[in-house]
Amino acid sequence: MAKLTKEDFISALKEMTILEVKELVDAMKEEFGVDPSAVAVAAAPVAGATEDAGSATKTVVLKNAGGNKIAVIKIIKEITGLGLVEAKGLADNGGNIKENVPADEAKAIADQLTEAGAEVELA
Repeated sequence: MAKLTKEDFISALKEMTILEVKELVDAMKEEFGVDPSAVAVAAAPVAGATEDAGSATKTVVLKNAGGNKIAVIKIIKEITGLGLVEAKGLADNGGNIKENVPADEAKAIADQLTEAGAEVELA
């Protein structure tokens, strides 16, 4: 079996949906008994600093679902392709809705969520 290089792995991750990445993380937890998301959280500030340096991509971050949580959950499901439980989890806890999207698409997503009453940030 050929060894997968770091670059190949990262390239494959860029092509995955959020749900596929979540399934990968869950499989890694089960297989190796470690939580790879703990490492990703520690590395997040470095990645954010790189994006702020003039990148044309943005990350849509949900801060608060607001008073009309059902509408926000529906929008999250539509945008991400997540199931109801996962979308509700994002609405309840906040977090990244969509990462590394073009700035205009990120603005459109943020506007859609804001119209539904959510508090959104572009990072």
